[in-house]
Amino acid sequence: MDPYLESPTHWSDFHHRSIVELSNVINDRLPEQYVARIGEYVVLESHGLSWPRERAAVPDVSVVRDAGGGTAVASGSASIAVASTPITLENFELLEDVTQTYIQLLRLPGEEIVTAIELLSPTNKYGSGRGEYVRKRRELMRQGVNLVEIDLQRAGVRFDFLKPMPSADYVVYVWRASRPGQTDVYPWTVRHRFPVVEVPLKAPDPDVTLDLSLPFSSAFDRGRYDRLLKREELPPPPAFPPADLEWVVQRHRQRP
Repeated sequence: MDPYLESPTHWSDFHHRSIVELSNVINDRLPEQYVARIGEYVVLESHGLSWPRERAAVPDVSVVRDAGGGTAVASGSASIAVASTPITLENFELLEDVTQTYIQLLRLPGEEIVTAIELLSPTNKYGSGRGEYVRKRRELMRQGVNLVEIDLQRAGVRFDFLKPMPSADYVVYVWRASRPGQTDVYPWTVRHRFPVVEVPLKAPDPDVTLDLSLPFSSAFDRGRYDRLLKREELPPPPAFPPADLEWVVQRHRQRP
């Protein structure tokens, strides 16, 4: 993984390209009765500190019209009259719609969603976006959908386990519906190549072996990031330990 891709300048484009490449590579390896499809969902990303960061895209109140033709706001079981002249105030927190793409592995002929593959973005690891992602994640688990999460963002919050996870810059989590109390974790550092992971399908169908270096190398090459990243001076935070930072910068300077 090239850490310069973690910058907001490049991440969105790299994320989209990687999802497409990942879907193509895994489609080539799936059994005949499976297909990989790209899906999307929208989360609200908050900018501000006025309330708890985990917010769902559901209204807190609803507007109804009473029998007399006036308008009232219903909050729970209570109703209050709406002021005829509003007061305009500046927002303390802004909510921005962010579209996230992911991969669904469908089992034919019923198109049952068997496995979801997520490439985590900063939106999934910070603030209200993280809260919404955690809710989506739990819902998939409740439905018995296997979950593969690829985390190439060193910054942000990672998942907790009963035992400490080995120190790593990047990680892949594989959660299986058949083993709900456990997660397979693939950690690696910036100095190592992408891992080969086992992607679960529906039993008794065997796992699909996926070399992650293939789709991400293809996304890097097709995006011509070797040209774009020449302009970057240092990788984005969090900071590497001095020895790793020196190694990263040296490799960056050796770009052709």
